[in-house]
Amino acid sequence: MESKLKICFRIMMMLLLFISCRQDRHAPVIPIEDFFRNPKKTAFQISPDGNYISFLQPYKNRMNVFVQTIDGRNMTRLSGETGFNISVYFWVNDKEIVYMKDNGKGSDPNLFAVDREGKNFRRLLSEKSVRLKLINQNNITNNELLIALNKRDSTIFDVYRLNVSTGKLEIAEKNPGNIIHWIADEHGKLRLALASDGVNETLLFRLNENEAFRPVVTNNFKTRISPVGFCSNKSNCIYALSNQNRDKIALVEIDCSTGKEIRTIFSHDSVDVFEAGYSSMQHKLLYAGYETWKKERHFLDDSTKSIYKHLESLLPNTEVRITGQDSSERSFIVRTFNDRSAGTFYLYNRQTKKLTKLSDINPSLHADEMCCMKPVSFKSRDGFVINGYLTLPLGYKARNLPVVVIPHGGPSSRNSWGFNSEVQFLANRGYAVFQLNFRGSKGYGKKFWIAGFKKWGSDIQSDITAGVQWLIDEGIADKSRIAIYGTGFGGFSALHGLCFQPSLYRCGASQSGFVNLFTYIKAVPPYFIPTLQMYYEMVGNPEEEIDYFRSVSPVFHTDKIRAPVLIAQDIKDPRVNVNETNQFVRELKSRKVSISYLARENNDDSDYSPDKQMKFYRQLELFLNNNLKK
Repeated sequence: MESKLKICFRIMMMLLLFISCRQDRHAPVIPIEDFFRNPKKTAFQISPDGNYISFLQPYKNRMNVFVQTIDGRNMTRLSGETGFNISVYFWVNDKEIVYMKDNGKGSDPNLFAVDREGKNFRRLLSEKSVRLKLINQNNITNNELLIALNKRDSTIFDVYRLNVSTGKLEIAEKNPGNIIHWIADEHGKLRLALASDGVNETLLFRLNENEAFRPVVTNNFKTRISPVGFCSNKSNCIYALSNQNRDKIALVEIDCSTGKEIRTIFSHDSVDVFEAGYSSMQHKLLYAGYETWKKERHFLDDSTKSIYKHLESLLPNTEVRITGQDSSERSFIVRTFNDRSAGTFYLYNRQTKKLTKLSDINPSLHADEMCCMKPVSFKSRDGFVINGYLTLPLGYKARNLPVVVIPHGGPSSRNSWGFNSEVQFLANRGYAVFQLNFRGSKGYGKKFWIAGFKKWGSDIQSDITAGVQWLIDEGIADKSRIAIYGTGFGGFSALHGLCFQPSLYRCGASQSGFVNLFTYIKAVPPYFIPTLQMYYEMVGNPEEEIDYFRSVSPVFHTDKIRAPVLIAQDIKDPRVNVNETNQFVRELKSRKVSISYLARENNDDSDYSPDKQMKFYRQLELFLNNNLKK
């Protein structure tokens, strides 16, 4: 048992942690729309020749593609989508851009091309009821875009070459039935692939497209090998992120002729390496990225290190990321952000070292009115160190606060330090916001990730409960005013908490949350079928683990819920049967549980707009105000 001295020391440290962010005044109540409006400008890119800058900007309340000259003059709108946002776009060459709009359904890919003057607009694909995956959008050669389509068989993706100039589509590689991922080199040639039998994955390699793919190494899906680039002076060599024969993902060099690791380039003792900077022009590694409580880099190239250090000196107290460059790597798009600002885009010239501001992402929000997001950690009941983040409302001491607990989705994702509109909105309303990376979250090694398998309704929930109890024991949370809220898996977790920890939460909210794991697994779309066995191992098999699925699915335990509930559900959500949600709501009403239900239509263009989320957040604000405010 901890001594009183240790407990006092921990409380003192927590108070010191927040004192740098606390001000004597409370922030004014900021309109909901300011938190969730479309960015002023975002997704900046540079043309390959470095003479033009493109970006996404609202047009009639939808994100559309615009282009301007490098000096900021002569802006041209290239698209005029009013039904849906542009979700992806990229330069094909010095003169043309390809973009894809999101129709909200995930099928019927809408792929278009247009030149930088807004002329020669054309649709590149007319396929229906198929899914599209982009393969080489960052390294397009001879105007040929590599794409993967599941039009021949809904369960597998073949590779096609799409000539952007002519619109000609021809098959480049037929899927034998087990390829789940295709990788091209910097010249647009298919050189790597990942095959799966549902549980085991095999990395495939070839020197050129005239050869057949040959296996390099086979591992269970729990072991990851993700290629990041090809070695310039060794034809059989690749750089990859790998946790083969180790717990934490490292940056390594692999000999594809033997399947052996040649060397470990960089690893971290506590966390995974999650990214590697690689120059396609120079054919070399630039840095390894890892994430403790925030993202950091280990530099592998002195020139790249010098660029980042100079940028950090010009842009202090922000996280700096280079998000794009021209083909000669002389001009860069730079994005900055921190926990209190959505950030700003800049143009940086490597030769002149000149930094030019392009646009703030959300100028409606002022950093001095936002709240600090601080790292916290605690021990689970069985000894795991659980990391997370705590955001306190501006001007409040870390004592007896109403708290909103937000389990993240996935559950194999993670929370990261940075600006979060939802968190800032809730903190602005006077709530402390608690986000934690429970077991099953990625980034902390293989053992920690696997510890969440088939533990959706047990150990993962125990980690969340332990975190809430830690907040109470530290005196930060008012134990009578704690809410739990999430989306997807986070919604499942919120409903599960209301079922099985009814005395812990004053209320709970679920947005598109899973109420029935049977339905969640059985609704797997066709293109996930090749990896279905993997899902069985991670979540469970509904045919063989019936008792477990029933024991943790909220739909079977409405009799245990006593606290008020808010549920938002899209009527045509493929992973959640709306009839089950309706039944869930009816049963709660029959038991006189306070229930707010927002059933959302999602079958027309107008539904895919910021107004849809505004309606939910207004409902969430009212719900929390009615249940957590004194």
